[in-house]
Amino acid sequence: MTDDARPDEPTPERIRRAWSATVAALPVGTRITGQVVERRPFGVFLRIDEVPQAVGLADIGSMPPGASLPAQGDRISGEVVWHTDHNHQVRVALSEWIDRG
Repeated sequence: MTDDARPDEPTPERIRRAWSATVAALPVGTRITGQVVERRPFGVFLRIDEVPQAVGLADIGSMPPGASLPAQGDRISGEVVWHTDHNHQVRVALSEWIDRG
């Protein structure tokens, strides 16, 4: 099976292979910026600028009180709060989302 995705596009296999490097590059407490790539009722998935093969997840419980979910395409910033090994996700607490990408 070949990997036909663009070189910079995260795929499940690329995300899995890069997981150790992702955790090393984004330790807990690291400030990140990125773009919302998918919005769900429980939170948003992010493409993290600094580590393109990483998938970030900001769940609704990690958002500031009274905040609404950012829209798909919004640029965001936040902080790494956890690494979820079983599904290779970087958990992020959002601090700001200001514009559409």
